[in-house]
Amino acid sequence: MVTRILTALGVLVSGAVHLYLWFDGFRDVDVIGPSFMLNAIAGLVIAVAVIVWRHWLPLLVAVGFGFSTLTAFLISTTVGLFGVNEVFWGTSQMLAAGSEILAIVAGCVALWQENRAFVARFIGRPSGSQPVRHRRFHRSAPPAAH
Repeated sequence: MVTRILTALGVLVSGAVHLYLWFDGFRDVDVIGPSFMLNAIAGLVIAVAVIVWRHWLPLLVAVGFGFSTLTAFLISTTVGLFGVNEVFWGTSQMLAAGSEILAIVAGCVALWQENRAFVARFIGRPSGSQPVRHRRFHRSAPPAAH
C-alpha cells in the first residue's frame, strides 16, 4: 500500500504543479495551456483511482502519466514543444520532474509487488513453485546373469 500512496502522491504533485503553472500564465499559451489543465485534472483522477481501485490498471496509467509528462517536459526543454522552449532548471520544473519520476518508479514497484504471480506465469514458473530438480543419472552395474 505504501507504493500505491507514493505513486498517487507523485501523480498528484505533478498535476498540482501544472495547475499552478496554468494559473501562473500558461493558460494563455495555445495548446500548452489546455494541456496543463488536462494534466492537472488527470493527475487528480489518476491519484484517486490508484488509491481507491485495487487493480493493476490505475498503476499502469500512473506510470504512463509520469512517463508521458516527463517526456513532454524533456522535449520542451531541448527542442521545444508546440513553440514553447522551457528552461530545465527551476523550482516548478524540478518539483514536477521529481514527482513524475516518483510516479514512474513507485508505480512500477507497486505493479511488480502486487502482480508477482501474474508475472511469474510469463516467465515460465508458477508463483510459489519450487525450481525443477533434475534427476541425477547414475551408472549402475549391469544386471547379473543367471
